[in-house]
Amino acid sequence: MPSPEPSFDRYGPDVLATDWRTPRRGRATELVADLGLVVEEVTTDWCGEVVKVERDLGTVTLEDRRNKRRTFPLGPGFLLEGRPVVLVAPVRAAPRQPTHTASGSVAVPGARARVARASRIFVEGRHDAELVEKVWGADLRVEGVVVEYLEGVDDLPAHLRTFGPGPGRRVGVLVDHLVAGSKESRIAQSVARSPVGRHVLVVGHPFVDIWQAVKPARLGKQTWPTIPRTIEWKKGVCQSFGWPHRNQADIARAWQHILAKVSSYADLEPALLGRVEELIDFVTGE
Repeated sequence: MPSPEPSFDRYGPDVLATDWRTPRRGRATELVADLGLVVEEVTTDWCGEVVKVERDLGTVTLEDRRNKRRTFPLGPGFLLEGRPVVLVAPVRAAPRQPTHTASGSVAVPGARARVARASRIFVEGRHDAELVEKVWGADLRVEGVVVEYLEGVDDLPAHLRTFGPGPGRRVGVLVDHLVAGSKESRIAQSVARSPVGRHVLVVGHPFVDIWQAVKPARLGKQTWPTIPRTIEWKKGVCQSFGWPHRNQADIARAWQHILAKVSSYADLEPALLGRVEELIDFVTGE
């Protein structure tokens, strides 16, 4: 009896017999973007060595064999030897116990914060407050000085009326772009002439924004860029430096990147250092 002819499966093998959802190159795995790692960015086919990782900006810079560099967002979209990977920033090393505070004062390990004084320091903007806290925070807690931020210098008269400066209740104010003829200088002069003027000290720095108080060299730059008045200053800075600048979240990450480069008073311009020290002396010299 002749053997039956082999059957023909017109529909082919069962596609559900394997994990049909698995990508052709396999699933992506997390990989630390260590310096020297060579990867390929899939959308541009750019292949290069990791030469810089900016954790705060969420970016990685690759240098190709022609020594040209391009910056990409950390995360998925990279290949390592043909395998998909998700690049993540390296873990930061734990900080050592400091011997001095960021302002240069001798650190007092275990020192408890003093009960807050009635006097206050007002600063113009959240970023200003964060920078003052990072550099002078330890000293201010020992002295019992609280830092509050203003939404803008226009709000200063209202804040002073609410606070009620007086003997033993001084107010020091740090203002952006306090230069002759500016709106800020006119408000400062008005406060000085007011009945509470002798209990309030308004000082300022010449920078457009507190960002500029950080030495550009700490960011690997020679100077801060000049931004036309028609462009929002912070967005223009990010664009000039090649940082993401599409929305407010990008601007916030840019500031955190800048702030992360500040570890002590030596990272700041003298034009800011002197003003903050002057305010601390004023509100604690009662």
